[in-house]
Amino acid sequence: MELIKDISRPPLVHVKGIPLIKYFAEALEPLQNFTPHPDDLLISTYPKSGTTWISEILDMIYQGGKPENCRRAPIYARVPFLEFRCPGVPSGLESLEETPDPRLIKTHLPLSLLPQSLLDQKIKVIYVARNPKDVAVSYYNFYNMAKVHPDPNTWDIFLENFMAGKVSYGSWYQHVKEWWELTQTHPVLYLFYEDMKENPKREIKKVLEFLGRSLPEETVDIIVEHTSFKKMKENPMANYTTIPTTVMDHDISPFMRKGITGDWKNTFTVAQNEQFDAHYTKMMAGCNLKFRCNL
Repeated sequence: MELIKDISRPPLVHVKGIPLIKYFAEALEPLQNFTPHPDDLLISTYPKSGTTWISEILDMIYQGGKPENCRRAPIYARVPFLEFRCPGVPSGLESLEETPDPRLIKTHLPLSLLPQSLLDQKIKVIYVARNPKDVAVSYYNFYNMAKVHPDPNTWDIFLENFMAGKVSYGSWYQHVKEWWELTQTHPVLYLFYEDMKENPKREIKKVLEFLGRSLPEETVDIIVEHTSFKKMKENPMANYTTIPTTVMDHDISPFMRKGITGDWKNTFTVAQNEQFDAHYTKMMAGCNLKFRCNL
């Protein structure tokens, strides 16, 4: 019972103006001395943008398309979470020390909080962006079930906080835009969740090309099948059901909820949608990024 008291619903902590989960904020100082390996691959996303999906795809690629190899451990052990820290559990850095090369590393950090060594050493990055309406709805459900977050309050209040960047990891707008700008100067493959939903095979081939790897067509088909939402939702090595319910309560909301595009329509009111669209237009002015909120 001590663990519940210890981790449940702490307020966010600001680091360089970015609100973060309390424990993750505490992990940032040791991260400044992080030394990447030359063949590390960084998976970067704003939360609830397809992180676990692209992680599973990449592990499948690294394992030569063999699903049995990807059942060796839960996804969070196969793809360590750089800034992860939680009482009584190995940190992301500790997990990385145990991970054999070539390593896949996951982060949600905005650029201002990323260890500079990853940028200096030109570590390859795969970034996945998702339309903000679906992100907001998914994030609200995640806040409810993952107790390292503060209480999300009502959907109305959470949406206001999301638009204002007052949720963990800060502004969605800032995150997607600054990683998009990084593509000009750094080896970044920038993918869109909606494109992956529309044609996963096409996007997996983009990943292979970016990595300088090739796999037989039938192996790519196996990866598409193994990383489908239905398969991953049923897979305890991908769906986070191995995490204690004191940390993630799947009875409140499953970690892998729907995995679709356009679910925001079931949550947003007409007024909220109009307000969001006006805010989006203002925040994305001058940026050539285009998002699809429906397929």
